[in-house]
Amino acid sequence: MKKYAAVNPTNGEVLEEFDSLTDAEATAALERSASAYRSWHREDLKERQKVLFAIAEAHRTHSTELAHLTALEMGKPLAQAKGEIELSASIYEYYAREATTLLADEELEIAGSGQAVVRTASIGPLLGIMPWNFPYYQVARFVAPNLLLGNTILLKHASSCPQQALRIEQILREAGTPEGVYQNIFATSDQIADLIASPKLQGVSLTGSERAGSIVGAQAGKYMKKCVLELGGSDPFLVLSSADATAAAKAAAEGRFRNAGQICSSSKRMIVDESQWETFVETFVEHAQEFTTGDPLAESTKMGPMASLQARTDLSAQVADAITKGATVHTGGQIPEGPGAYYPATVLSGVTPEMRAFHEELFGPVAVLHRVASAEEAIELANDSPFGLGGAVFTNDQQEAAYVSDRLEVGMVGINTTIKSAPDLPFGGVKASGIGRELGKFGLNEFANKKLIRHP
Repeated sequence: MKKYAAVNPTNGEVLEEFDSLTDAEATAALERSASAYRSWHREDLKERQKVLFAIAEAHRTHSTELAHLTALEMGKPLAQAKGEIELSASIYEYYAREATTLLADEELEIAGSGQAVVRTASIGPLLGIMPWNFPYYQVARFVAPNLLLGNTILLKHASSCPQQALRIEQILREAGTPEGVYQNIFATSDQIADLIASPKLQGVSLTGSERAGSIVGAQAGKYMKKCVLELGGSDPFLVLSSADATAAAKAAAEGRFRNAGQICSSSKRMIVDESQWETFVETFVEHAQEFTTGDPLAESTKMGPMASLQARTDLSAQVADAITKGATVHTGGQIPEGPGAYYPATVLSGVTPEMRAFHEELFGPVAVLHRVASAEEAIELANDSPFGLGGAVFTNDQQEAAYVSDRLEVGMVGINTTIKSAPDLPFGGVKASGIGRELGKFGLNEFANKKLIRHP
């Protein structure tokens, strides 16, 4: 039987293991979800708001404990983990606070006689498949809007963070979520496929790899289920000729190396105008070297280990491929001695299309620097990617900022800032970065029945 295992990435110690569900248990979980839906979606809106407010408060109350679990299971430094938990709390709070506005009927201006409104209604039980890199935030942005709508949730978390998965379920139950409305499931891939095939399940949301997204998207399409897929990213960070290269370099380094670089929407490709190149490279490397690795349980640590030894092995192979084929290493690039999945902040330049690092996502503390001669060349290079999640444009020319951002093939653009998630801002991308949006009213509408009601 497959195990869900919590492994400390600082030393490889197995903290605890959990058995996956039996097929009968997986089926029973869906039955409970369908049964709970019948009453939950008819619950008074004020009661659903009350539950969401309580979930937010519980995250804050248990922040220290939750952050400790994150540090143990995936190596995130405590300060960063606490920041994630506060963001998660703010998402539950946002949907509770804005509930009446978000769910208000939308009156339509129609050509014919009578009146028409669009009502935002629930659709039923949903499945969420969530990753390990932001174990509370990723859950919150799927769960909060759907609990508000009245949908019920089956949540299959990453197999590497089972203790956090169980603690989230406990928090929601303690906050007043009724039996069956939210269930953690330690499910297998075959069980996930069976759940998607069931007529009782109405939709699925996955945050993860392209491969997983392709499989789940195909299954959802086969059974005509709504799906949201938030996949990988290789976000460009454009530093144009009028930019403040020093400020840009600091922002780029903070965005790239936070969470040991394991962020889908962090800028991974720094595309720098040749007039800014020397200043940017020197400053960026200096800031990269400030991200020294350490114990994630120490308050002063800026970068912990990667989440697993396998993740480090995969990243190291991408870097080695680039170095072998002629890329320049400005700092890092070598696996350190000693236990744990540590990998240093690494900066590469001279990366060319025949190297894996040119088109593949580097999901770890590695940045690629590209030198260009013009804004047009920067745009072309930025769009030369299978991904289209987010991007950043640094320039002091407002007209140039508007022109360049409009031409980037991405779902999100920051002008003189990196992409930062917020409860009321839509999150998502295009191309291989996925389908659909999360957060704000856009996230609420993904798994909603936009029901037309017309009166003569």
